Amino acid sequence: MNKISFGTDGWRGIIARDFTFDNVRLVTGAVAAYINSKGLGERGLVVGRDNRFLAEEFAETVAEELNRQGISAFMCCGATPTPVTAYAIQLKKAAGAIMLTASHNPPVYNGFKFIPEYAGPALPHITKEIEENIRRLQKGDPCDMRGLIPPEGRYGLLVEETDAGACERSDFHPFEPYVKHISEVVDLEMIGKAALKVVIDPMYGAGIGYLEHILGQAGVQLEVFHNTRDPLFGGTLPEPSGKTLEELKNRVKAGGAHLGLALDGDADRFGIIDSNGEYITPNQFLPLLYYHLNTARGWRGPVARTVATTHLLDRMAVRYGQKVYESPVGFKYIGQNMLEKNCVLGGEESGGLSIRGHIPEKDGILAGLLAAEMVARHGKSLSGILEDIYREFGWLYSERLDLHTTPEQKQEILDRLNLWEPRELAGQEVARKITLDGIKLVLADGAWVLIRPSGTEPLFRIYVEANHMEQKSQLQQEVRELLKIQ
Repeated sequence: MNKISFGTDGWRGIIARDFTFDNVRLVTGAVAAYINSKGLGERGLVVGRDNRFLAEEFAETVAEELNRQGISAFMCCGATPTPVTAYAIQLKKAAGAIMLTASHNPPVYNGFKFIPEYAGPALPHITKEIEENIRRLQKGDPCDMRGLIPPEGRYGLLVEETDAGACERSDFHPFEPYVKHISEVVDLEMIGKAALKVVIDPMYGAGIGYLEHILGQAGVQLEVFHNTRDPLFGGTLPEPSGKTLEELKNRVKAGGAHLGLALDGDADRFGIIDSNGEYITPNQFLPLLYYHLNTARGWRGPVARTVATTHLLDRMAVRYGQKVYESPVGFKYIGQNMLEKNCVLGGEESGGLSIRGHIPEKDGILAGLLAAEMVARHGKSLSGILEDIYREFGWLYSERLDLHTTPEQKQEILDRLNLWEPRELAGQEVARKITLDGIKLVLADGAWVLIRPSGTEPLFRIYVEANHMEQKSQLQQEVRELLKIQ
């Protein structure tokens, strides 16, 4: 059995090989031990799941094991997005949530996320304690677990689904409370008055029904597709990127829509297509949103971003007289800054964001609704607003390259990186070296390059942001040559 460990966003494994009922029960027991050790067991845990293969059965296994440890399980009715499961923690005043999802990964995977009581991703000190519980349980140590079998009905909120997909025997469905909350976070009245036309692609995932319900209630003209359950995700990845959203691009252009909105498998990440059919990257959307929050809503406050996310946010923050909090990759660090620093926006280049007044968990549904609010408020396309931003703050061009190596080559490159101290790159002096997560070199003119080795694969991720396309290409090539990565 492969070692069970929590990465940047939980434990993931291949179904039937690693992600088995026994292992799910084991990890649930470790979480239960953590909860009970903090004296929070009586508050119960929310249990959510996505649309993957055997999702219902895995969720029931989680609930049964929680009950065995004396912890109530608030089982969400049907497939539920990660941000909605996280929001349900607040509804139930629960000790946290367990979310079963592999997010945007291939259909052969499933995953296990623990979301603590603050409704954001678990920080490393929490997952470390859970991992230690897993090791002890594997060795036969009871791990201070109660081993109590609760009375009949302790998790009477276990859901059964009829053939029509309706939930029975459950009084807990966070859909409506979440919709009510999000309607207070986003200006749906403005969206409704703008007579928008929007195409939605939930990519067969847990986000089915959310954007279409909320925007439909606001009076938006909608076209929706890929909105039925398919554990194989139509034969592709449930990852809303420029490469996977070709059909959405075509439908937006063919239908003359203002926006195309997509969600990943558990609806915590977003994909946005502009009215011209162009994919708006997260590194473009985050500055768009920060600009909107400051200029249209009049919000003032710092912004949180990961080390791999655009510095256009930094330029804007300087103009607005605000701070930028840079963190390692992983939304858990963004969420921590949002909780502790009162940030108006937190985001990452991989497609996760949240804003002040919402939970400190990434939310693709929120992102899509805010995109519609921006188009309605500014009366122009996202590309048009972005042009205004570039004219005011300057152009920046970002790209990430994923470069594969052999395990032997990876170690050689790591050894070279330890000695890598260039004084200049692409004709620019290296002004700063940041080792927060990987190696990041910031140049005198504001361009930068970040090299991050994968923790699990023979893979290097190279992030570059430059002031013009030629500089971007030059930086990429020089890094490849210096490190002998091709």
